[in-house]
Amino acid sequence: MSETTVKPVSHGISQAQLAALASRNSSAMRRKAAQKAANQPHSTRAAGSGGSSSTMLRLYSDDNKGLSVDPVVVLVLSVAFVFSVVLLHILGKLMRHFSK
Repeated sequence: MSETTVKPVSHGISQAQLAALASRNSSAMRRKAAQKAANQPHSTRAAGSGGSSSTMLRLYSDDNKGLSVDPVVVLVLSVAFVFSVVLLHILGKLMRHFSK
């Protein structure tokens, strides 16, 4: 069996003591990081007041007062408006053509 000699590092701490201290600190840091990750919500809606308040999801939450419109309704109405503008443009061209 070979004997290993422990050489002291600066300030009288041996390498074995430094290794034990580093492993203890790293495991404590990993535990703290795991607990912090487990406690954090995975979405803004789950975060509640702790989440970011400047997201689009806040517009559709039940906490806001006032008019709440479904995004599908807004999409259908905007497409209908664009269609009506195009239709009026075509009708205007036809009316000008036939009125001459």
